[in-house]
Amino acid sequence: MPQRKSGIKELRKNHARHMHNLDIKTDLKKTTKKFLASVKTKDKGKAQSDLNELYKKLDKATKRNILNKNTVARRKSKFSKQLTSLAS
Repeated sequence: MPQRKSGIKELRKNHARHMHNLDIKTDLKKTTKKFLASVKTKDKGKAQSDLNELYKKLDKATKRNILNKNTVARRKSKFSKQLTSLAS
């Protein structure tokens, strides 16, 4: 536990940032599960709209430095392949 005022304030800021990032990651996981469920049911239209929403959230997470840009690129590629395999 920090002893100085600045340390205590920094601890509060870190906790707030952690909770904010956790909210974004949780929302991203929910969106991913929603997309995967629509792929599983083979609903192409819904899967496409879910993929667009997922891309938007992945890009936002990259912009906020929550996820690395290469991680996001890899995930986007993987999800895109799943949607294309659904079409064929």
